[in-house]
Amino acid sequence: MAADARRALPAVETLLQSPQALELQARYGRPLTLAAARTVLDTQRETMREPAGTNAAVSTAEILDAISQQLAEQAAPTLHAVTNATGVIIHTNLGRAPLSKAAQAAMLAIADDYCTLEYDPHTGKRGSRNVHPAALLRQLTGAEDALVVNNCAAALLLALTGLAKGKGVVISRGQLVEIGGGFRIPDVMKQSGARLVEVGTTNRTHTRDYASAIGDEKLKVALLLRVHHSNFRIEGFATEPGISELTAVGTEHRLPVVDCLGSG
Repeated sequence: MAADARRALPAVETLLQSPQALELQARYGRPLTLAAARTVLDTQRETMREPAGTNAAVSTAEILDAISQQLAEQAAPTLHAVTNATGVIIHTNLGRAPLSKAAQAAMLAIADDYCTLEYDPHTGKRGSRNVHPAALLRQLTGAEDALVVNNCAAALLLALTGLAKGKGVVISRGQLVEIGGGFRIPDVMKQSGARLVEVGTTNRTHTRDYASAIGDEKLKVALLLRVHHSNFRIEGFATEPGISELTAVGTEHRLPVVDCLGSG
């Protein structure tokens, strides 16, 4: 009976020639409709093959409805608005910070046409897309220059590669973190070519620990690194220098300080 029921299932090409399937092909294209039809038929055959499966014949209309439903699910957006009740204001899993109305309007205004993204209208030649945010960030922060990337791991990798490749980077043991997605500070540092110099302990690190590492000429320290703890914290008998204290150490020894802020 099960074999008879499976043989009674319509052929794929027969399904595709039906009026409903032709409408689906016009909307989603033949390749997607064909793939959905094969998936639905295969699923139905497996159901009939199972001991507890039904041997009842399935109508062509039911199969077409299943194909239509599968295509609709595949075409549906996977991003949905949610309410952030996590307590983390800038949440990486929830899209980070929502855009203001002004930011949305600015994006829509420029996205509606061609633009000078990488074109210099003064020279008529190719320009750099980084000039647009860099100029604003220089004014805002007083920095010599700026480079914008879309995630903190990329920013840290570039900073370490550019400032400390082949040299030592001093960081507190309590900041050698791993966050979601397998992002590990030691791995990023290794990828950059910088050498990890751990100081202090997991729960207590002092400015003198950084100064001691800097004083060891064998370590060839080129940079001091501070990393945001992300979604955990150490409480109780714990301490570590704040960014102002660490910057003071860097200034004293004429070394750059990188503050990896994470995402809150």
